[in-house]
Amino acid sequence: MKPVKIAKDIYDVGVNDWNIRDFHGYTTDHGTSYNAFLILDKKTVLIDTVKADFADQLIDNISKIIDPKKIDYVVSNHTEMDHSGGLPRVMHKIGEEKPLFCSKMGQKNLSRHFRQKWNYHPVENGEELSLGSRTITFLETRMLHWPDSMFSYLKEDKILFSSDAFGQHYAGQEKFDDMIGEAVMPHAKKYFANILLLYSPLILKLVEQVTNLKLEFNMICPDHGVLWRKDPGKIINAYINWSRQEAKNKAVVIYDTMWHSTEKMAEAIVAGLSEHGVEAKPMHLRKWNRSDIMTEVLDAKAIIVGSPTLNNGLFPTVSDFLTYMKGLKPKNKIGAAFGSYGWSGESVNLIKTELESMGIEIIDPGVKVQYVPDDQSMEACIELGKKTGKAITG
Repeated sequence: MKPVKIAKDIYDVGVNDWNIRDFHGYTTDHGTSYNAFLILDKKTVLIDTVKADFADQLIDNISKIIDPKKIDYVVSNHTEMDHSGGLPRVMHKIGEEKPLFCSKMGQKNLSRHFRQKWNYHPVENGEELSLGSRTITFLETRMLHWPDSMFSYLKEDKILFSSDAFGQHYAGQEKFDDMIGEAVMPHAKKYFANILLLYSPLILKLVEQVTNLKLEFNMICPDHGVLWRKDPGKIINAYINWSRQEAKNKAVVIYDTMWHSTEKMAEAIVAGLSEHGVEAKPMHLRKWNRSDIMTEVLDAKAIIVGSPTLNNGLFPTVSDFLTYMKGLKPKNKIGAAFGSYGWSGESVNLIKTELESMGIEIIDPGVKVQYVPDDQSMEACIELGKKTGKAITG
């Protein structure tokens, strides 16, 4: 990716990672980008770097605009290695003595990551840095999504450099929201559902804080994906809605199966849900990645989970997904369990216990079927779907 001018004397000098397909267990079918931003003024500043493997490409992009040695300051909004991995190469190139601005926790994290005695300048929330005709305000965003996270706000241009917030794992030729259109929103939703969902209360507080500060945004520039210049309010409003976790008339039926018995049960439950006009589909855990399923969970009212019993426990993929979902802390959900078994049949109760531990309201004792479901068993599954559909639609 070549440097992209995003405003007068401001450039995205980041890189596209076209081939990455897994990001901490999150499928990145369209790759991702590591955005970094160069601001030219009386003082020149680089905001964030890139993954270590792409550091030379970052420096090459900077070199197309200025001699990297002319960079006066570096800002690290977030110390996760996809944004800080290139720091050693950058600092060596521009001069180890150059000031490195970060949060207080950022200094701790960076020093532990790299064991370098750089010229750290830890900043306070609201602290400002003058570049000459422009001013950067640093906004602490602790736990969005690491303890060190912060935003950098360019006051005069009304541009927010938002680190991992408002981003998407997406690599493409389109650099701005108006170039890709509505196609960006599924990527943004998946990003939120799998990375930021558990921080929903903090996001709502941050939005309130920004509202109180009366900050305006001409552009929001995340460290992944496209930049929001046409309608920055669109992604802010989406984050508010997603953070409130207001559900649609929708259910997700999540399952795995050994000999298709649990699969047949899942399809019957979906049939019962559809009778109440509820949006629903069965999602097989070895056909769908957990991150895609979690995206569907985000705005679903009901989560119905099924598993065969294996060795007196859950099927491994079901256990994996429940652990993954539990960490993301979905709220305002109802749920139920179902499953088939050969001789012991513990899976349904184990699922219910896990769902209850997440604060999900269990609305039915669940359906257990030994071996292959007969007509009566299938009818019980349809009834579970109907009962859940009625609970969703009221």
